[in-house]
Amino acid sequence: MLPVFDPNDNEAGLKLLEDLTNNACQIQQRVLEEILATNLHTEYLKSFLNGDSGKENFKNKVPIVNYEDIKPCIERIANGEPSSIISAQPITELLTSSGTSGGQPKIMPSTAEELERKTFFYNLLVPVMNKYVDGLDQGKAMYLLFIKPEISTPSGLMARPVLTSYYKSNNFRNRAFNRYNVYTSPDETILCSDSKQSMYCQLLCGLVQRDEVLRVGAIFASAFLRAIKFLEEYLKELCSNIRTGSVSDWITDPNCRNAVLSILSKPNSELADLIEDECSGKSWEGIIKKLWPRTKYIEVIVTGSMAQYIPTLEFYSGGLPLVSTMYGSSECYLGINFKPLSNPSDVSYTLLPNMAYFEFLPVDNNHKEVVPDVQCNGVGVTDRNGKEMVEAVDLVEVKLGHYYELIVTTFTGLYRYRVGDILMVTGFYNNAPQFRFVHRRNVVLSIDTDKTNEEDLLKAVTRAKVLLEPLGFLLTEYTSFADTASIPGHYVLFWELKMRGTNDLPELDPVIMEQCCSIVEESLDSVYRRCRKKDKSIGPLEVRVVTHGTFDALMDFCVSQGSSVNQYKTPRCIKSEEALKILDSRVVGRFSSNKTPFWEPFKIET
Repeated sequence: MLPVFDPNDNEAGLKLLEDLTNNACQIQQRVLEEILATNLHTEYLKSFLNGDSGKENFKNKVPIVNYEDIKPCIERIANGEPSSIISAQPITELLTSSGTSGGQPKIMPSTAEELERKTFFYNLLVPVMNKYVDGLDQGKAMYLLFIKPEISTPSGLMARPVLTSYYKSNNFRNRAFNRYNVYTSPDETILCSDSKQSMYCQLLCGLVQRDEVLRVGAIFASAFLRAIKFLEEYLKELCSNIRTGSVSDWITDPNCRNAVLSILSKPNSELADLIEDECSGKSWEGIIKKLWPRTKYIEVIVTGSMAQYIPTLEFYSGGLPLVSTMYGSSECYLGINFKPLSNPSDVSYTLLPNMAYFEFLPVDNNHKEVVPDVQCNGVGVTDRNGKEMVEAVDLVEVKLGHYYELIVTTFTGLYRYRVGDILMVTGFYNNAPQFRFVHRRNVVLSIDTDKTNEEDLLKAVTRAKVLLEPLGFLLTEYTSFADTASIPGHYVLFWELKMRGTNDLPELDPVIMEQCCSIVEESLDSVYRRCRKKDKSIGPLEVRVVTHGTFDALMDFCVSQGSSVNQYKTPRCIKSEEALKILDSRVVGRFSSNKTPFWEPFKIET
């Protein structure tokens, strides 16, 4: 299922994409046949299929599942039981997801073959970019890439984020260099486990090689903006290093240090003066184009929750296109943006039919699931009362303009697994549908890789308000939003408080309110707390207390915009600028957490 091609052969790559999309239906059928034939006798599939690997039997008998349904199987493998529980191929590592379950990252199975599939996928990005952007072989990419913490499970398998897995693999380190993967960052700086040293060294190398840089970026928009903030904070030191041809003493990682020194090579006061001059203005508007004048685009993911960073990126970019090239997940890599220079709001991804077997659960026009959040069968899906609801449809059966939740069956041991992404069909490329990423199911707040859902937010707020109740305060309403106006962004909660028996609000004790902020943060999941404490990619949580009647005004506004009075529920996350103005105009107190929450690397349950 993995055709061989030379990524430097643009014509061959584009032809391969034409073949994949023209034959989407047939390829999907072959993918499912291969997965089922290979894994039919695994413990998991054997319990449902009884030796029959037919597609109809698969759809009738194998349930559509969430992570909690398959978690016990994966944890058994992590704890030393054989891969054959779910996969006929050996599970070679476990990939940790940024999504969470029970306060811990999800862990997904992966195999050696899957690493080859990811490499194949990355190589297919090359001909697409070359089709739209000329001359990418005439320079380098300043991509800021990082690894994250990993652990060894009781079985000896490593558990780590999907990108850390790829960067530490031989596929990345021994990659055949083509016009798309020549980076200003030496591998040693990418593989540095100290994120601060890694960031500093990658930026230093990018500045020294500024005349060779044709494109800049990071995986997520949030990470790229953190790099700009870091550049601003360390500008003088970076320029001093360039001026003297040396590296700061606090860069202690020897591999990292030696790699950077080989690029610095000699003092360059002229370059240091130029960089300082470009950054000396009152505003850093357009700074990317000023510092890297040959840059053709910024490559970052700006779809989904990352769309909130588009205005800030545009401020710094100097008019450069924002390019989202791919759509992937810890479960598997999924799709490619065939029109990479399109506006961020128009980005669609074409799912490659040989990456996994795809199914789709319809959701209604308000992006609410038609299917309940429980195990269900794809044919004749029923609710708890046995009433038939909907069935999952295949890749080529989706309809233009309709919304769906993505389900994957992978080569690595996931069967009819709900990824949790809500997608809208925007068109077709040949016979392959194209999708716009709408949002994650149930997620209300996200700044970086964190994903806080409504239930988790409620639990955190409930714990915090206990601190106020003995003082006579009642929390009558609350909502939230992700404030990305500053770097790093942070969560903001709007609280409407009152005293028992009166609507008056006496002066609030700042110490108590700061404790409330800290309790909320301590109550959020492991990924949020890691981003706050270790990655420092999220700022301190803020509570803004509003006057009595503020949420009545919010309801009046929502009703004026078309909401039903009878069905109105306070939105737990605000995205409307007008609604935010209503809330902010009634703020009478602002309080922030004064300490970082506790965090430790996750552990596999035994």
